[in-house]
Amino acid sequence: MRIVRFKVGGTTRYGALEGSSIIEYTGTPFMIFRRGRRRYPLKHVVLLAPVLPSKIVTIGLNYRDHAAKLGLAIPDEPVMVLKPTTTLSGPDDPIVCPPISARVEHEAELGVVIKRRCHDVPVPRARECILGYTCLNDVTARDLQEKDGSDARAKAFDTFCPIGPCIATDVDPNALTIEAYVNGELRQSSNTKDMIFPIEDIVARVSQIMTLLPGDVIATGTPAGIGPLQPGDRVEVRIESIGSLTNPVVRL
Repeated sequence: MRIVRFKVGGTTRYGALEGSSIIEYTGTPFMIFRRGRRRYPLKHVVLLAPVLPSKIVTIGLNYRDHAAKLGLAIPDEPVMVLKPTTTLSGPDDPIVCPPISARVEHEAELGVVIKRRCHDVPVPRARECILGYTCLNDVTARDLQEKDGSDARAKAFDTFCPIGPCIATDVDPNALTIEAYVNGELRQSSNTKDMIFPIEDIVARVSQIMTLLPGDVIATGTPAGIGPLQPGDRVEVRIESIGSLTNPVVRL
């Protein structure tokens, strides 16, 4: 299933993407979720961020090619940073470059959406806690990251976490092609099998530190090829079996 959250006629609803249309569902994917009868052409709805998380956890330096490109050692454990939920945006929403940063960069990532409340989950049971997977762009003000020696400010600006277009529930997250394009030019190209810490390990380790709630999102790291964005650009994150997330870039 490819779960979407969308707006039609001024009302926000959940549904399932089937071809070029959306089937409306009642309830939410985290409780009772029943297929309805209404079908909407995709061109007649506005796709929203497919989930509203209580928190967004980002994992740094989780691709071997990215670590090698930066000349950095493979980490012994996942590096975690919390990204504010105010960074959240959806498909086609603009990424706003803040005036205090001169270098905003894209980071294509696989997002994990948590299904149920969980804490201290063992690795073999991690998949039971996952609803599905989405495209995510962990936008970062690189110059501020380097200046601060920290991710806290660099990743925290409003609009710096587009996700979507859907939550794919039936995919193997550890063998997906992941790409980023800017104005149609390929910038990042890798596969999630190159991750240092696989999905199950990430969920288990994060849950050892914090209770994960339904709808929470974990951004699982970015491969090599991160690069700058300029106002007027269109950036696309494309992940096999999930879809394509495209956002324009603007400046305040």
